[in-house]
Amino acid sequence: MSSILEPSKPSFFPAMTKIVGTLGQKSRSVDTIARCLDSGMSVARFDFSWGDREYHQETLENLKAAIKSTKKLCAVMLDTVGPELQVVNKTERPISLQAETLVVLTPDQNKEATSNLLPLNFNGLSKAVKQGDTIFIGQYLFTGSETTSVWLEVTEVHGDDVTCLIKNSATLAGSLYTLHVSQIRIDLPTLTDKDKEVISTWGLQNNIDFLSLSYTRHAEDICHAREFLSKLGDLKQTQIFAKIENIEGLTHFDEILREADGIILSRGNLGIDLPPEKVFLFQKAAIYKCNVAGKPAVVTRVVDTMTDNLRPTRAEATDVANAVLDGSDAILLGAETLRGLYPVDTISTVGKICAEAEKVFNQDLYFKKTVKYVGEPMSHLESIASSAVRAAIKVKASVIICFTSSGRTARLIAKYRPTMPVISVVIPQLKTNQLRWTFTGAFEARQSLIVRGLFPMLADPRHPAESTSGTNESILKVALDHGKAFGIIKPHDRVVVCQKLGDSSVVKIIELED
Repeated sequence: MSSILEPSKPSFFPAMTKIVGTLGQKSRSVDTIARCLDSGMSVARFDFSWGDREYHQETLENLKAAIKSTKKLCAVMLDTVGPELQVVNKTERPISLQAETLVVLTPDQNKEATSNLLPLNFNGLSKAVKQGDTIFIGQYLFTGSETTSVWLEVTEVHGDDVTCLIKNSATLAGSLYTLHVSQIRIDLPTLTDKDKEVISTWGLQNNIDFLSLSYTRHAEDICHAREFLSKLGDLKQTQIFAKIENIEGLTHFDEILREADGIILSRGNLGIDLPPEKVFLFQKAAIYKCNVAGKPAVVTRVVDTMTDNLRPTRAEATDVANAVLDGSDAILLGAETLRGLYPVDTISTVGKICAEAEKVFNQDLYFKKTVKYVGEPMSHLESIASSAVRAAIKVKASVIICFTSSGRTARLIAKYRPTMPVISVVIPQLKTNQLRWTFTGAFEARQSLIVRGLFPMLADPRHPAESTSGTNESILKVALDHGKAFGIIKPHDRVVVCQKLGDSSVVKIIELED
């Protein structure tokens, strides 16, 4: 108990758990982004549900400037709109809706939005819903506590129009609101034409590291997206994260996990589709499945109240810690950094909670469970990765250094959740298409920024990842100096190094001199 009152020691890495920040209105100046990076943000999310390409490009240029000034790597995630139903309010005047009155949802977008008529961007709603179905409309979806979202019950379907009874009084402000029909399949493609256009222009131009595929419902959704990316030059290296947002995605979770590079648990929408008492069960089961598959799990909607307040609620603070203890790789902040009043404080607070939770994470139990799940005989790489982690824990190493060109070995080491940081030294490889030379490595380095405990560093391309001379001292020295400069390696520390020597992989323990 007394240790709870001891102040936390500051460290270079705010936490092993990564933070994905959504950049927007309140977080797009160079200064704010630089402070977000310093506070622990390692992935910047660009949400195309609002804002045009020029707007997001301007934000991205500011991000590049902030990366340069802070010397901190940051990956870029493009979040698709997907089959999102939206209410169109062209006048942008606030709309007041009164409880126990009727409102008509119509696909006729030429009509003006009023208190009793709301035009939609979808003409199949009347075919999808029936009397008694539940519909939610709000700027950032319904949580049940705010007056900016409305809960409707379908009373009548007439032609293309749907008449609903309003269950709570609310004011809808702004030009776009999201509409969510509980537990109903919406017959729209997961990757829309608008998404494809954004990816093939903005995404390609900026070499995005991650594609967050909204409303992923089947494994085919991932396959189609991957096929689309494979035709877009460098984007074939982009990792696809499936965003699980509804019952359909939950039902096909296992097949989606097999195809995706990572999973985002979109608890906002899921919290509407699932009964509240089931949300935690899905979170724990889904994170466990991601962990044993060695794929990053990202949790959303953790500190909603920090959008307007400087402190999270007690429940939110506990929720962040529980997400870490469940095994999350990253926490994704949406409205909290996008339009919230305290983007930097939010990142800093979440980072501090993650760091505290990591101290009490039961690594021993986790390690045993992961090894048991992998079974025997282990693959060559899996065996090396688990041995490196076991050795590092036994000798109380301050850091694990891993040399990698594809990033696969480093991710496998991170899968065993070592208690110390893993510096993944990414060795660029020279490739040619007979017309020009290119170096690979930057994608691999940035993509490890969403994996818990992995901290990438790009090596000098003149040093090969596989050494035939028996040692690879010069590049190891650079990595050790890197660790010393950031204060994570001190004199007399032990360091575990994982590297390839010719055809074999080697795990060695180094004790540092003064």
